[in-house]
Amino acid sequence: MTKVKKRPVELVVISDVHLGTYGCRSKELLNYLKTINPKTLVLNGDIIDIWQFNKRYFPKSHMSVLKHITSLLTNETEVYYITGNHDEMLRKFKSFKLGNFQIVNKLILELNDKKAWIFHGDVFDITMKHSKWLAKLGGKGYDLLILLNTFVNWCSKLFGYGKLSLSKKIKNSVKGAIKFINNFEKTASDIAIENEYDYVVCGHIHQPEIRTIKNSKGQTLYLNSGDWIENLTALEYNNKEWSLYEYQNDEFARSLEKEKKDKEKKEKKKNKKQDNAIIFNELLEEFNIQNTKKL
Repeated sequence: MTKVKKRPVELVVISDVHLGTYGCRSKELLNYLKTINPKTLVLNGDIIDIWQFNKRYFPKSHMSVLKHITSLLTNETEVYYITGNHDEMLRKFKSFKLGNFQIVNKLILELNDKKAWIFHGDVFDITMKHSKWLAKLGGKGYDLLILLNTFVNWCSKLFGYGKLSLSKKIKNSVKGAIKFINNFEKTASDIAIENEYDYVVCGHIHQPEIRTIKNSKGQTLYLNSGDWIENLTALEYNNKEWSLYEYQNDEFARSLEKEKKDKEKKEKKKNKKQDNAIIFNELLEEFNIQNTKKL
């Protein structure tokens, strides 16, 4: 397997991974994490989906993501876990700190004499504040939609077509969803400008974005890290500049996935041959053929 040469990155922000759900793209996230060496990693909410957590479903690949993040701590990476609505139970542990790991509700970082205000974003969601049961129902509906989308994409791939995103199509076509996203971005930016933050960094709405937003009092750079269910995106800060990482454009990280699949295929084939040989030898012994040959 190719030896992975890791990219040094000053700051990486990921959010909305939703470990423990069927829609989580943990393998792709792990491939990405294996290609970078971040000085600071910000987990900006909804990393583990406690709302929909089911002890019967937490695959090895999901656990591998957590193990890799833990390994980054031993390499002196600072890891901040910012709580979101799907992992809100962790809010009772805010200010918990162990070595380079810390749980917080929000984070303010100094980046080359500029201030970055980082938080998940559900604080702006009226549904979260007044109708939590409705929000949870929506979360289950979204998870069901992702499951349906997975099946649709399997069929699409079988017939030689590209991938589709049902939830993206819904979000981009429903006026209410578009209005909510615009209001979310404006509200976050207005507060950031009021408090003189140069950058405001969110997650929550699964809509990756980097754009300057202005009002009568000034301007700020609004950033959203997207998610690891549909968009497979993250934010990176290096050399005084922000960039939006997109897994679909990272040929190197994707090649790791192909190599791993090829390796697993070879191992499976090898094990199958070994199993066949063992079964055949057992058959010979059962019929005492080896003893017959000696006679």
